[in-house]
Amino acid sequence: MKLRLGIPKGSLQDATLQLFQRAGLEVYTSSRSYFASTGDPEIECMLIRAQEMARYVEHGALDAGLTGRDWVMESGLDVVPVADLIYAKRSRGKVRWVLAAPEDSPFQRPQDLSGRIIATELVNVTRNYFRNKGLDVQVEFSWGATEVKPPMLADAIVEVTETGTSLKANRLRILETVLESNPQIIANRSSWAEVDKRHKIESLALMLRGAMEARDRVGLMLNVRKENLEAVLAVLPALKNPTISTLSDANWVAVNTVIEESEAWLVIPRLKAAQAQGIVEYPLNKVVL
Repeated sequence: MKLRLGIPKGSLQDATLQLFQRAGLEVYTSSRSYFASTGDPEIECMLIRAQEMARYVEHGALDAGLTGRDWVMESGLDVVPVADLIYAKRSRGKVRWVLAAPEDSPFQRPQDLSGRIIATELVNVTRNYFRNKGLDVQVEFSWGATEVKPPMLADAIVEVTETGTSLKANRLRILETVLESNPQIIANRSSWAEVDKRHKIESLALMLRGAMEARDRVGLMLNVRKENLEAVLAVLPALKNPTISTLSDANWVAVNTVIEESEAWLVIPRLKAAQAQGIVEYPLNKVVL
């Protein structure tokens, strides 16, 4: 069994390959090829633009792929949404498609744009957005550099942003969020119906989500006398209830838990003050919930 997997080429490529590496699956790419091998002999990859991924998954050229929820909605194609993965090109959150107009324009809300020209790559989603508001606008496809089009080539734009920095640099003001998006694993329906391929796709999703859950978290191990256990547990902001194990000395227990890395700076001194001993902080590769 071979699983044909699509990796998004372009802005999400580096972040996606890093996520696969953290999940334990190396993907070997070449700048001269759109095909990639992996450390798993049952998975072969192809680099495809995120905008086209749903088409090739739906047609069966790929069994599964990673692409943005935005491009799945834009395509309107019938694929299986397997799992959401919250990461972006620069940040670890969702991106937004926003309606934006020049700062010095009279446009303050979507209703002010009735009858106007809107430039965007996300044409179908944008048309549905204005249609649902009962507004008649002219939506034009933009091949890129969308931020520079107002006011000469368009009255407003619908553009994707993580931080809003590029919009501000081009003197654009956000009027409203049109759509929030994040990467998804999607699957072909026939492939999803095959037991072996579905198991492989589900395992892939499990490991990728585990790698994401481990980001910015660390593990803590410590020993404490039973009489001081309650004081130690009161300090720990556990992911769930910490694991408590008995030691060879019946008066002592071992505590193992997961915390946010940013909390360790404050938590470890408090644990020491609560009479914990042998405190060890260690990095995590995956956290499977």
